[in-house]
Amino acid sequence: LQTRPPVVTIMGHVDHGKTSLLDAIRDTQVTSGEAGGITQHIGAYQIEKNGQKITFIDTPGHAAFTDMRQRGANITDIVILVVAADDGVKQQTSDSIVCARQAGVPLMIAVNKIDLPTANIDRVKSDLTAYDVLTEDLGGDILCTEVSAKERIGLDELIENILVQAEIEDLKANPDRLAQGAVIEARVERGLGTVATTLIQKGTIRVGDIFVAGETSGRVKALIATDGKTRVKEAGPSTPVSVVGFDGIPAAGDILVVCEDEQMARDLAANRARLSREKEAAAYQAGLMESVVATFAADGKIKEQREMCVVVKADVQGSAEALTHALQKLKLEDDEAIVTIKVLVSEAGEVTKSDVAIASVTPGTTIIAFGCAANFAATEDARQLGIPIEYYSIVYDAIDSVECRMQEVLSPTPEGEYVGAVVVQEVFNIGGVGNIAGSKCQDGFIKKGSNVRVMRGDKILIESKIKTLRNFKAEVDKIEAGDECGVGLDNFEDFLPGDVIESYVE
Repeated sequence: LQTRPPVVTIMGHVDHGKTSLLDAIRDTQVTSGEAGGITQHIGAYQIEKNGQKITFIDTPGHAAFTDMRQRGANITDIVILVVAADDGVKQQTSDSIVCARQAGVPLMIAVNKIDLPTANIDRVKSDLTAYDVLTEDLGGDILCTEVSAKERIGLDELIENILVQAEIEDLKANPDRLAQGAVIEARVERGLGTVATTLIQKGTIRVGDIFVAGETSGRVKALIATDGKTRVKEAGPSTPVSVVGFDGIPAAGDILVVCEDEQMARDLAANRARLSREKEAAAYQAGLMESVVATFAADGKIKEQREMCVVVKADVQGSAEALTHALQKLKLEDDEAIVTIKVLVSEAGEVTKSDVAIASVTPGTTIIAFGCAANFAATEDARQLGIPIEYYSIVYDAIDSVECRMQEVLSPTPEGEYVGAVVVQEVFNIGGVGNIAGSKCQDGFIKKGSNVRVMRGDKILIESKIKTLRNFKAEVDKIEAGDECGVGLDNFEDFLPGDVIESYVE
């Protein structure tokens, strides 16, 4: 066994400077020509300090980090929790603490933004004690570093603390065996096909090796270093590298294992795919039973099941999975109906004509492009078919937009321009005519023959036309605000006192 570099994941609240800290650390160690978006397309990189390497990894949000852990990809040696000195502990900060503890990974604290006049470092440390996180100066054993990513303060001390923690962990691996690693991220690139950023955990991977990862397999055609340009012939333990040569798109967190026999790799991938299909079928049956139960309210009243369909495309597979899982958890309901999300497609890559064709089958389907584009042919097809393609770079914006659309599905906004409304005071049964709504016009005006909708609470009972309109005994063409009237509608008589009859023009 030989000593290997530590693998460090930086987590924390989205506004607390996580990416800024990653940028700052990289800028101090990497030439200016390589500066750029660290984690947007790389996912992992290495720095070197006094001859010792450190591997940094950025996972796509807390949900994806948890998914990796659940798949058995314990890829992280140390978690650095970034907390803003001017903002303190937030919900996502506590989520990160839970993630680290569930993964059994040691925690370090980086208090960021100490250069701001509103910074309160003592408050941050005090807030962390509520989560049983005690720093060394408070009698605990957790290393805490005060940094400013913007002003480049405390970065060297942070790196030194990482190396101290790594020395305590005594991290070792065997480079002289068949390689095993964890897929951090996967994407589709033109000219290369599927490219998976992989962290090698054991052994050494080389160009030409046969491998299996989750439900996919392949042969290593190329290994690309974390700068996205340099091609290498091999990569050892704790080294992040982009692997080219997959026959499909692996999931974030899948374990990549090098095999000696190509047929064995293909058979293993095929068996895993079959088991996954069986698992999905069982989950679908269970979900079907749950939906049947959910359609009945506590009083036995049947609720209408409504589905909103979406197509999810993302720049990388991990983002597609994280967004899909977040959307599938969304559910809105009221006394009448339940609205859930059905994801028709969830893949990495640009939006294509086939995605638009799938979306066109189900009316009301939205295509979500997360961090990716749509090709020209797909854009033209979507425009002609009236299918919306929405572009996002932040997960929460996409989720908020879908929730707004779900609200529209649950309680559709009435069409047409509002003209006036009458409130039903009493219901009269006129022989030979049927029920007439004795009403009072509370706003605007209504006309005989105009389009109306009957509202009971916030529910639209029916849309109809005014058949008869009387003021006392006289038949009239128009009733204005303050006047009393009798209203008869086409094909509707089930009025109740309190119903609102709204008039509108299309």
